[in-house]
Amino acid sequence: MRKRNKIIYWISTIWLASGMLSTGTLQLFKVKAEGAVAPPGVYGITHLGYPTYFLTILGVWKILGVVALLIPKFPLLKEWAYAGFFFAMSGAVFSHIASRDSMNEIFPSLLLLILTAISWYFRPADRKIIPVNQYSHGQEFGPPKTATEKHGNHGTVRA
Repeated sequence: MRKRNKIIYWISTIWLASGMLSTGTLQLFKVKAEGAVAPPGVYGITHLGYPTYFLTILGVWKILGVVALLIPKFPLLKEWAYAGFFFAMSGAVFSHIASRDSMNEIFPSLLLLILTAISWYFRPADRKIIPVNQYSHGQEFGPPKTATEKHGNHGTVRA
């Protein structure tokens, strides 16, 4: 089962990274791509109602997000990259829907959104953040303690 999850993670992550890197590069260099709405170049971004400088912001964030996903360690940075990809792609999907674009134009953003979710879900443990409250409710590292061990012998009755 673990091997299957690892394969799913790497396939989805490589597809996600290549999709984000290619669209990010096109957006960073403001490729014209006349008539192409998805992925948006200058024509597509203005069709969706956004200013063209938005392409530079998206391009830089996507490329930095790909770097964050692929480098080892830095699980918090990876979480931010996944969040950024999720917000960018869900925003793209809804922007295309609001512009009444066809499914052909919505599909690339939707695919990258799905790949983001799959990659995030199947990421290995060393790429996850350990929750701060993992040892909540007064427990410390190690096995759970009894009430008297936690709070001392204040409640014991002596004969």
